[in-house]
Amino acid sequence: MTEKILILDFGSQYTQLIARAVREANVYCEIKPFNSKIDFDPTLKGVILSGSPASVNEAEAPNVDIKAILDKLPLLTICYGAQLSAKNFGGKVEKSNKREYGRAQLRIQKDDVIFKNIANNSQVWMSHSDSITELPADFELLADTDSIPVAAFRKKQDAGHPLHGFQFHPEVYHSSEGKKLIQNFLVEICGCHQNWTPSSFVQETVDQLKAQIGDSHVIMALSGGVDSTVAATLIHRAIGDRLHGIFVDNGVLRKNEFQDVLDIYKSIGLNVTGIDAKNMFYDALAGKSEPEEKRKIIGKLFIDVFQIEAYKVLEAKFLGQGTIYPDVIESVSVHGPSQTIKSHHNVGGLPDTMHLKLVEPLRYLFKDEVRKVGLELGIPANLINRHPFPGPGLAIRILGDITPEKVALLQAADHIYMNALKEFDLYTKVWQAGTILLPVKSVGVMGDERTYEFTIALRAVTSVDGMTADWAHLPYEFLAHVSNAIINEVRGINRVVYDISSKPPATIEWE
Repeated sequence: MTEKILILDFGSQYTQLIARAVREANVYCEIKPFNSKIDFDPTLKGVILSGSPASVNEAEAPNVDIKAILDKLPLLTICYGAQLSAKNFGGKVEKSNKREYGRAQLRIQKDDVIFKNIANNSQVWMSHSDSITELPADFELLADTDSIPVAAFRKKQDAGHPLHGFQFHPEVYHSSEGKKLIQNFLVEICGCHQNWTPSSFVQETVDQLKAQIGDSHVIMALSGGVDSTVAATLIHRAIGDRLHGIFVDNGVLRKNEFQDVLDIYKSIGLNVTGIDAKNMFYDALAGKSEPEEKRKIIGKLFIDVFQIEAYKVLEAKFLGQGTIYPDVIESVSVHGPSQTIKSHHNVGGLPDTMHLKLVEPLRYLFKDEVRKVGLELGIPANLINRHPFPGPGLAIRILGDITPEKVALLQAADHIYMNALKEFDLYTKVWQAGTILLPVKSVGVMGDERTYEFTIALRAVTSVDGMTADWAHLPYEFLAHVSNAIINEVRGINRVVYDISSKPPATIEWE
């Protein structure tokens, strides 16, 4: 069975980075809110306590029974988690004279297995306003920095399991050897075997799917994107053509996408039915400009179309979905689901009246892990490396009302942009790129003619998981090439601009 590390989340902005560091060491882990009941099953090898924006000295500070965990498993405590462990065993945590934030040099004072292959004075990243000023009597100082007396510590090994604490954040990029520190906890202290790989995930997941689905059939809406394609391929690997994929052309896909995606699905052996519903969507969207209204129309109509097709598969007892781990974490976060900025790009589940059970084989994978699994499954790299694309498609990249003519304009401009990114070897260097048709016309001159045509905005961002993103610094020569090509080849567009907004405060999509 797969070995597991549990990360208890106290609300830190860096908790997902801890999980990524553990996963990169080929060890499986899960994030749970700090107040979750812990299932101490034999696969659980250790527990990590995250940081938090809270102070351990607040009356309502989040707490956990550290002694009870330590009776069962090794424990690594980070920032708030370290302060909490020190306080709970009788140490002192006090407000710092100044907020300690940024780079520091870790001065190792006592040898410990947690520092295996770690250089003295390596760079670490601080982000805290409280400090541990006095360790409990049965704790030992392991390291300090110029600015704080306690940067790393351990509990003396009398009974129970090892406890280590870091006042800094080993999980962030700026802690130069932080991932080694985490790996030392996983391997040297917890005894993890580092055997959680894409290959092992595929085999284990296929076996689980066979057991879960049995002789039943599964229906699944496919989008042509990475998540749904990888999820469908895993299910197909388990049950073959008892998976019934449905791919709907909602009229706002990219240029030639409907046929291109169907061809790819056919090449990898998926049982998929394509539904041309363009005109239904155009009729429903006519005259609608408000972003949320457009999303809801597309979402509802998609479900209507999908439901009609799904009811034709009488044997279906399961609904396949490409849910990935960030969606799961968000839904069970410490503070509850965060404020809705806009409806989620992807369409949700079907009505309860269909009485289908969910199959979500990617539920515990991050996006980059989904891509690795996809390549392991033999899915073509050109699909696996596709940029994320919103469920409502080009409808939320056309600001204002939707018409077939506007869709055709945007498809043509977007096609030029995407092909140029690939031609200039830039496509895989950005997380996501897209073209937005603005409800703005401006005067232009082409030859001796005056024009009054639409404006296109180009968007490209760099990111790891889409939760934050910076605008991509594309070369001026490339932008000039794309602008000239769009204006010369797409009649109806005479101006191109480039979006240099980051997320936050902007979002990646405009609507």
